[in-house]
This record gives sequence, C-alpha cells and structure tokens, in this order.
Amino acid sequence: MDSKRLLVSAALESDESFRKALGKTLEDFDMTVQDLAHKSGVSPSTLYKIMNEDRSPSLDILRKIVSAVRGKEGGRAGNFIALIVTRQVLDEVVERSVRVGDETVRVREYPAMTVEDAIVAAIRAERDGAIAVVCAPIVSPTIEKILDIPIATIVPRDSVTEAIRLAAKKSKD
Repeated sequence: MDSKRLLVSAALESDESFRKALGKTLEDFDMTVQDLAHKSGVSPSTLYKIMNEDRSPSLDILRKIVSAVRGKEGGRAGNFIALIVTRQVLDEVVERSVRVGDETVRVREYPAMTVEDAIVAAIRAERDGAIAVVCAPIVSPTIEKILDIPIATIVPRDSVTEAIRLAAKKSKD
C-alpha cells in the first residue's frame, strides 16, 4: 500500500494508528517534521503535537499532509497529465503540454493496445506522479475505481461520426 493510502487508512482507524503511519512515512521518505511542514503548509508545532499525542489532525490538516505525501511520492516524475490511448492516436496528438492558469502541465504518453494495457498504464502513470489521466470511454469507469487522481474521458464525437460515414460508404462499394 502506498504512503498516502496508508495514512488515510490509519487516520480512519485511530489517532494512534495515524501517528505510527505518519512516523513510518517520514522515515520511508527520509523526511523530518520540518520538511513535512514546509511541503504541507502545516506548522511544525502542529505536526509535533500530532506526532506526540497532544492533538488529533483535523480534516484540513489531514488533507494537507496527504497532499504533501502524494507530491513526495509523485515528485520523482514531476507534474504531468497521462494520455492513455493507442499508438495511432498518440501519433495524431500535437500538444505535448497544456496551460492551466499560470502553470504549464506536460502531457506524457502511455500507449495501450488492449483494455488490460490501459489499466496497467493508468496504474503506472499514477505511480509516476500523474496529476490526472485522459483515456478512452471503454476503460475510464474501471480506471476511476482504481486510481485516486482525476480521470477525463475522450469523447470522439467528430471521429465517430466520420467513421460511421466511412463505414456506410464502404458498405455501398
């Protein structure tokens, strides 16, 4: 189980379980409370109180801690959106980054030829640090059940209509 899921699961169990999971997470990532405070935006004193049984984390604090851990886990690869489609579709994609507000987010390709390939690619993308996944409608419901990041489904209205026209034309030839 990855660290962010371990933390959430432990928080739902008890404060003591959360303290132990948080300590293990800090140890696994070779982080200090100061490092976590810097990454999460939670004051060091609040984190020390949580670690030393003086305080239970609020939902807001828990979200900040989990978000910081998620960033640390995904920090190896950077900030990107995973595009999971066939190689043929990838060859047609022109944009390799997208502008969101003041930030540019990269698009990383994950080619998949089967549903199984797409599911494996989605899991790999999340582990690599993807902030979201774009995929075909045939796999998006399954991927949404597996991942903790947002999923966007490709709805190829124009290409489907064009494919139907082409099929109709070929059927008359």
